[in-house]
Amino acid sequence: MIGLDFDNTIVCYDDVFGRIAVAQGLVPPSAATSKSSVRDYLRSTRQENQWTELQGYVYGPGMREASPFSGVSDFLRRCRQAGVPVAIVSHRTRFPYLGEQYDLHQAARDWLASQGFHADESLGLPVDQVFFEETKEAKLGRVGALGCSVFIDDLPELLAAPEFPAGVRKILFDPHGVHRGQTGTTAASSWREIAELVEIEPSVPRNQK
Repeated sequence: MIGLDFDNTIVCYDDVFGRIAVAQGLVPPSAATSKSSVRDYLRSTRQENQWTELQGYVYGPGMREASPFSGVSDFLRRCRQAGVPVAIVSHRTRFPYLGEQYDLHQAARDWLASQGFHADESLGLPVDQVFFEETKEAKLGRVGALGCSVFIDDLPELLAAPEFPAGVRKILFDPHGVHRGQTGTTAASSWREIAELVEIEPSVPRNQK
């Protein structure tokens, strides 16, 4: 079983935060070059609550503007061809801390469906193998309960957590190369690189052996 994080690992928000923040009049275009630039601007102008509300909107109805990272679909196809099961395990609160109470779990499930993750037979991600946990502790517990051999996440602090299940190979998805390497974790900057690291081989029918 290969476990995948969801936000900022499967889903790319690189431009979404900036576009929405500018559209809502929260930041000037010059401060909307990335998610971190929007966050830093709002915090520097003492708008922490607005930042929290913006996150709730982006992870709710704003998800329709997000796209999968390049290579994710190819990775899932490769897993399916090789007969390797895949599960999504995410830490995502059910409702935003501030602002309108969107159902963030349902928004994520709707996004997966709209992107064809379940309907596309070549991807074949089972609906019942998508888990949204309310806490990081529950997320790590789920990774262990599923018996994942590999887990891929964009947060180095989660992979380094003392509670992280023993024996699970850790791959840090770091598309912008902003994190330092850490013991016991392999960093990858793309899904193509992750596929090479995992070394998934397509299964061969018995009559072809």
